[in-house]
Amino acid sequence: MKGMHRIIVQNKRIRYDFEIRRNITMIRGDSATGKTALIDMVREHYENGEASGVELTCDKECAVLEGRTWSGQLSMIQDSIVFIDEGNEFVMSDDFASAISDTDNYYVIVTREGVPSLPYSVDEIYGIRNSGKYGTLKRTYNEFYRLYQVSDYDQAVKPERVITEDSNAGFQFFENVCRENGRIACFSAHGKSNIFTVIVKSPDEKTLVIADGAAFGSEMEKLMRLIKNHPNIVLYLPESFEWLILKSGLIEDGSVAEILEHPENHIESEKYFSWERYFTTKLVQSTQDSYLKYAKRQLNPAYLQEKVSDRILAVMKGIDLR
Repeated sequence: MKGMHRIIVQNKRIRYDFEIRRNITMIRGDSATGKTALIDMVREHYENGEASGVELTCDKECAVLEGRTWSGQLSMIQDSIVFIDEGNEFVMSDDFASAISDTDNYYVIVTREGVPSLPYSVDEIYGIRNSGKYGTLKRTYNEFYRLYQVSDYDQAVKPERVITEDSNAGFQFFENVCRENGRIACFSAHGKSNIFTVIVKSPDEKTLVIADGAAFGSEMEKLMRLIKNHPNIVLYLPESFEWLILKSGLIEDGSVAEILEHPENHIESEKYFSWERYFTTKLVQSTQDSYLKYAKRQLNPAYLQEKVSDRILAVMKGIDLR
């Protein structure tokens, strides 16, 4: 599945109207915010159709996955939007992550906790906001809003240290930039789950964290709590390092601009578990016959040339690493 899909679920009392555009969408929030009501309505419509009293409008079938037989249920669901309510512990398992990694479904998961086994985007974590009023004859209209937004910075961020998520090409690029600067240390956390531990060793340093926003969602809550008490820590979360290169305009591929404008129209969920994987594949394909030939594990030295690295750094508006 790919593309953006609008879902309208309503009965006589309540209405939800929202769009999803990636294979994994997370819904967070406390009790009584309407999360379970949404799942219940989708389930009722899936099981009983019009007789349920629920109207559901979507260009894809919507189903609910739950209980101990989830694996068998999942094997029978294709090209659908699958809703999963909190309390289904299988969501936290590696078995679940493996099972959905090559399916052609989109998943909407209600959870109060982060799910480290799933590569979901910071941009696709939502709460439910009540935008109407309760009344005996009136619907309650609900909408989704992003819980985390990383905004542009009012003043240039000049860090004392940079922490990158990976130890591959992205780290190699930023380590070289920081070394040339002479005043910035650069470290690899060797994985997104280690970033918090690396930061708290020196929480008072001016720190820039660079990670793949396309798969960083599970780490956001604890990092945001840390940043609340340590405003000297800044997150920069592009989709991926490969996305930064594509965004820089260095690559002579006429399809790149459209892909970056509407990636959801190009990224097939069955093939790419996260958008980061797609951007890597796109960059490798687009550069294979050029001097900028890209390999994820070992950075091509061409990307360290000043005129090239400056183009990449220019994408990072508000951040000064030179």
